[in-house]
Amino acid sequence: MPRACSCSDFSRTELMRRAAARAGQGLPAIEPGMPLPAGTGLSRRSFVARTAGLALAVYGGTRLSPAHLDAGIASAAELASDRVLVSVFLDGGIDSISVLFPDGDPRYRVLRPKLALPASSGIPFKGDARLLWHPSAQAFATLYGEGKLTVLPAVGYDHPDKSHFTSRHYWEVGAVNPGLQTGWLGRYLDLNGRPDNPLQGLALDNRLQPSLATARVPVASLDSPDKYGFSPGRKIGSPFPLDRQMLVTLGNLGAIHSKSKDPALAQAGETALQVNRLRAQLKPFTGVDGESTIKSPVAYPQATDQFPTRLAGLAAMLAAGLPLHCVAMRAPGMYDTHSDQPDELTRALKLTSDSLLAFQRDLEARGLADRVLVHVWSEFGRRAAENGSNGTDHGAAGIGMLIGARVRGGMIGEFPGLQNGLDAQGNLRATADFRGVYGALVEQWLKADPGPVIPGSYARPALLK
Repeated sequence: MPRACSCSDFSRTELMRRAAARAGQGLPAIEPGMPLPAGTGLSRRSFVARTAGLALAVYGGTRLSPAHLDAGIASAAELASDRVLVSVFLDGGIDSISVLFPDGDPRYRVLRPKLALPASSGIPFKGDARLLWHPSAQAFATLYGEGKLTVLPAVGYDHPDKSHFTSRHYWEVGAVNPGLQTGWLGRYLDLNGRPDNPLQGLALDNRLQPSLATARVPVASLDSPDKYGFSPGRKIGSPFPLDRQMLVTLGNLGAIHSKSKDPALAQAGETALQVNRLRAQLKPFTGVDGESTIKSPVAYPQATDQFPTRLAGLAAMLAAGLPLHCVAMRAPGMYDTHSDQPDELTRALKLTSDSLLAFQRDLEARGLADRVLVHVWSEFGRRAAENGSNGTDHGAAGIGMLIGARVRGGMIGEFPGLQNGLDAQGNLRATADFRGVYGALVEQWLKADPGPVIPGSYARPALLK
């Protein structure tokens, strides 16, 4: 998918997080005082295992023994009744004033003489007569009309930092604190997770997601369940899979060495054992010749981006009883639309919304809809006024969504309007605090005490029916 022109802050943030998620690559230079991504410091991890399509990590000092792993995998059926929270990140700061555009606000076309959408293209939004859905958000409109989508039209925090680097860090750690190094979902898992289940915190991505950074329990990153495999690690013509018996042998050797008194050898053995066992868990999703065997009862959008494929794989993993609990992934597209906004926003928004509607239908067809809640977020919104490059610059409050069969629907907070709802810099003021939403997710959906997870005290809105 083509990319709109993004700013240097966005590019640097992306480089930083890629480096933080990969062992041995070091970190690019940043200005003093800028926060490090949660989970930075790979030396703190007990082990990191990397194969084709998979990364596993323990961020703290806990050792994962073979006995613990056996217990974790064996408990999959027990955990299958647990609720699952899926965090979907809209990368770059999506323009909320386009997703739900305020056609009924008299200042809309004054602030956006070129970017304003025609009323005839919008989809009615019953929550606020001033607002219309973007024409590419038909799938979101459908879910909202069914009461399966809650909108937060102006979510953010006080005294917003409009840097991708800092604001995204705040959302990832669940606090306006540059020094926090565990993610908000990671802290929840440290307090309520298990030492034997790396799939409890899963990044469906080619890197670990900072929101899942833990201090004590294992989490994993998986590109897609049908892409998990092994290769020789060197090029001999084209890549080829290792022989199955060799993988079994490596797993057996790992089981032996995991009991070694040598810490380094035991750690390597535990890693080999774990990745081999996860290979067995994910084997049903990959055919003999490496082709995907993911079967869905509904059709997902066809795209070169992996987002719909990953969602289909996630539904299949849940249906297979794998012990997933907190899942983090990125939506398609890049929303740092300083220029040429209409095309990029239209493409990315349509693929994202269509894919999430397909995912909801997939869960419903499999009888899993009551178990899953999707949280959609972005680091900030865009400025109310367009710039001179057919785009919009960094703003403050943005749009968020909660999707699922159990959500209350409607709105959390209100759209503040463009007359009295803008701050001194021309950005939307927040009418809902993201930390209160996180606390509500922990308390109401994950059924845990939000106090140790989200620092501070914030009003927690009612999220569920």
